[in-house]
Amino acid sequence: MSSHGTSDSGANAPVTPTQFGPYYLQELINSGGMADIWLATNQKGEHFALRRLRDTSFFNFTARKRFVRGCEILSQIHNHDCVIGYVEHGKIAGSLYLLMEYVEASNLKQLFARDDPVLAENIGDILIDMAVGLEHVHDSGFMHLDVKPENVLVSRNARVRLVDFDLAQPKPEKPRKSSDNPGTPAYMAPEQLLRQPFDHRVDIFAYGVSAYEVLTGKKPFVGDTPDEILRKQLDRSLDFIPPRELNPDIPAALEKCILKCLERDPDKRYPYMSVLVRDLRAALYV
Repeated sequence: MSSHGTSDSGANAPVTPTQFGPYYLQELINSGGMADIWLATNQKGEHFALRRLRDTSFFNFTARKRFVRGCEILSQIHNHDCVIGYVEHGKIAGSLYLLMEYVEASNLKQLFARDDPVLAENIGDILIDMAVGLEHVHDSGFMHLDVKPENVLVSRNARVRLVDFDLAQPKPEKPRKSSDNPGTPAYMAPEQLLRQPFDHRVDIFAYGVSAYEVLTGKKPFVGDTPDEILRKQLDRSLDFIPPRELNPDIPAALEKCILKCLERDPDKRYPYMSVLVRDLRAALYV
């Protein structure tokens, strides 16, 4: 997993490592939602990222179920350069945990916020690798359902890892409704916000939102509520700005890829990530 490179990441860390089963929790890397991520070592001194569901989530059965499902899905799809490496998952002293590879990295949102040269110098490769990672997830039979810059780790040498599969679900043969509708509204496709049947093409939409945001510094559809975001997705005349108007350095062919990802009608989007990957490579001469 990642070291997020923030100066206060060690503030909450214990002075002496805390033992957790066969592992030693050395430093708190990140806290988010229901879980904490620790830099952990084993008896051999090997480094891992250990994600542990907080005890406060004990009676949050939805969180527990998602955590375990995310672990199980990652265990099936991790064998890919653009997906975080899986080691094991289970329960120690009643706490659910996931052990992953440790990568010195920051997420895309952090890189962007601090104007990191890694992003500026490698943006084309990063966008392609994100798409290649998602292509692998889909080819493995799953949808990520939480594609956003926070869930894309980028190492110092610009290697990409997709993370956080808690919301992932099996990819349906044809669009289907979901009983729960998880996700982050700013990155959700119109059919999700409308609670209509959906399929893997919602990930393609979320990829388009993420690429737009990373390239322009703004989200394409801004709103304080899911309804407001949906209204702007459905009526592009409100205040949608094509990405090249915000950043003229974006190649026209890349803008075309992003706009196709952002089509409100899923049938007008890319049908598969593989087609998007092909067009991105052509647009970026990679």
